[in-house]
Amino acid sequence: MYLKPPSGFRDFEPKDMILRKRVISALENIFLRYGYDPIETPVLEHWEVFEGKYGKEAETKLMYKFKDPWSDKWFALRFDLTVPMARFFSLKHPSLPFKRYHIGRVWRHERPQKGRYREFWQADADIVGSPYPEADAELLELSIDAMLKLGFKNFVIKLNDRRILRGIFEEKLALKNDIEIYRVIDKLDKIGYDGVRVELNKLGLNKRAVDKILEIISREYNVTDNINELIDEFSGNTNVEKGVSHILDIVNVLGFKRKYVTFSLNLVRGLDYYTGPVWEIVIKDIGIGSVAGGGRYDDLIEKYAGTSYPATGTSFGVERLIDAGKLTGIFKTDKITFTEIYVLSMSTKTFKISWEIARELRAKGFFVRVDLMRRSERKQREYASKKEIPILLIIGEKELSTNSVTIYVRKTGERLTIARDELIEFLRKLNKDLYYDK
Repeated sequence: MYLKPPSGFRDFEPKDMILRKRVISALENIFLRYGYDPIETPVLEHWEVFEGKYGKEAETKLMYKFKDPWSDKWFALRFDLTVPMARFFSLKHPSLPFKRYHIGRVWRHERPQKGRYREFWQADADIVGSPYPEADAELLELSIDAMLKLGFKNFVIKLNDRRILRGIFEEKLALKNDIEIYRVIDKLDKIGYDGVRVELNKLGLNKRAVDKILEIISREYNVTDNINELIDEFSGNTNVEKGVSHILDIVNVLGFKRKYVTFSLNLVRGLDYYTGPVWEIVIKDIGIGSVAGGGRYDDLIEKYAGTSYPATGTSFGVERLIDAGKLTGIFKTDKITFTEIYVLSMSTKTFKISWEIARELRAKGFFVRVDLMRRSERKQREYASKKEIPILLIIGEKELSTNSVTIYVRKTGERLTIARDELIEFLRKLNKDLYYDK
């Protein structure tokens, strides 16, 4: 009854973890290329760290929050990696710009469905200290490179700036409580325009305001051309002008990679701490939602440090990426082991030398298994075949007497015997596609 994990939590067998490690490794490689350094924060934080940072719905319905029976203090599991980073920065005061990445688990009490789980992994990159568009542009370019490295091509980055909507809502339409309006707009993909209209009506907005909001968020603009129409339409609106100018500066820095970016006025992102440009990455035609997203949060760190620090960041949903990769055929769980070589001992007489050979190979960086079950030759062969281990090294009495090794290459069916002192060099010369990526 209790052998299955709770709803929204999952076990991962080796073939799943091999794929996950490859995806995470690819993301980490991109982060390192762009000069980001790793940090780690606890999975558990004082509740006060999170309180008032995400919004009412997240903090009352989605966070795993509990009272410690021994200390009577309130704690919560990480909801994302951004707020813990803000606390970390405020405590450590690293030099600026602070560029960090963090890959780890987070928890949200959501309704489990495809691409949405209660325990999942995020891979974040953040920059603290730069208020300039080139910081946001670097994160978008990093994101584009990461998607391409993972094998995705049919994706788009939806880009907006909250200041544009703030300027329209507050200055043009004289609306207050724009955070509540953002939360409703953020549900557009789930509930559609009719659902957004119903939710906006619940906020007490009049028909004229609701109609205008829906008209605004339904617009489509090209990031390189007609986005300037907004400045003309809302001439003198400081927030609109700042938001549009920031987006245009980002796009100019991106150069030819701007082809992956589109401007979407209905993009707001649901978390309360965003203050400027926001973005999401969507893979077209798979209906799985965004696989990554981020934005600028210039006011968040001040809540901990007492001093304002401009900050911006992006976050990849590892689960969403994997689910999307499987749907599009980019990712497969066809690798079931990292092991490259199985050393098969034909008898008890050859076990010692087999163990020594395995030790030598491991010391040279190969991934090696030996028999630990005292199985027969046939059973060892069956096991190595079932695990799809690419190379079989066979050590029998003939090999023992001639100080040689018989090698079987599974992919080609080739079988040959070589001197033991030539083994390492021979294995290194074998075609690399026989091995799994390390």
